[in-house]
Amino acid sequence: MTVAVRGVATVLVVLAVVVGCRSLTGSGPSTSADDATITASVKTKLVADKAANLTRVDVDTNDRTVYLNGTVDSAEQKARAEHLAWQAQGVKSVVNNLHVPKR
Repeated sequence: MTVAVRGVATVLVVLAVVVGCRSLTGSGPSTSADDATITASVKTKLVADKAANLTRVDVDTNDRTVYLNGTVDSAEQKARAEHLAWQAQGVKSVVNNLHVPKR
């Protein structure tokens, strides 16, 4: 009987964690994993693009929307970063907050 009680208790704890994640973030654990995967994919694409030197771009993803933040050297780099972000699988939208300093 104690094994059954432990099993039920384990299921209830897991259920509470999943419901808690959804209530705190508005999304379940799979959405967070998807967002983390998208962020990693975009960062990989930015680092791999040697021509544009986009290693200083900060990438955040929330509900499959990618947010690009930071400073780049030119409008071309800003556009290139956005283009690369769109190439990541699962991206719903891109918010390009990159700043190009005036010279």
